Amino acid sequence: MRSLKLTGLNRWHGAVMLMALLGNLLLVDSCKMSYSFTGASISPEVKTISIDNFPNEALLVVPTLSRNFTEALQTYFTSQTNLMLVDRNGDLHLEGAIVSYGVQPVAIQGNETAALNRLTITVEVEFTNKFDDTQDFESTFSRYLDYPSDQNLVTVQETLIEEINEQLVDDIFNKAVVNW
Repeated sequence: MRSLKLTGLNRWHGAVMLMALLGNLLLVDSCKMSYSFTGASISPEVKTISIDNFPNEALLVVPTLSRNFTEALQTYFTSQTNLMLVDRNGDLHLEGAIVSYGVQPVAIQGNETAALNRLTITVEVEFTNKFDDTQDFESTFSRYLDYPSDQNLVTVQETLIEEINEQLVDDIFNKAVVNW
């Protein structure tokens, strides 16, 4: 094995590299964002979130949809971040409504019957960041799942709603705090 002999130039180059590395570490450390394993980038001064009840304003009303969706949203934000859920005036605030809940046939077969039905849920969301209004938004989020047309919606509805809610909540979370 050859041993490396450091010359004056190599030592100087090493010192410059070390200083650059330390400078970058200090720069990164002084940034005003905190990061989590979920990819969320939330400013350190943001401590709370308030999430209003999302009423079901769809023409077809499932009695538990509003409560289940709102709870899923609250649970996801509090479990994936260090934010504390408060009733009102959170540093971050979400409000909105479920504006559409519907089933339509898809995958029409040769005999003009549907092989699948599609359950779609659409939610309107308004997000407010008390510390950075450039992150505020009003958006519509929509997700669907297909199920075999020989199954009655009542028998699969609860499972479909739960899965669609998870997708919608993930989309809202990503837009609000992951900034995707």
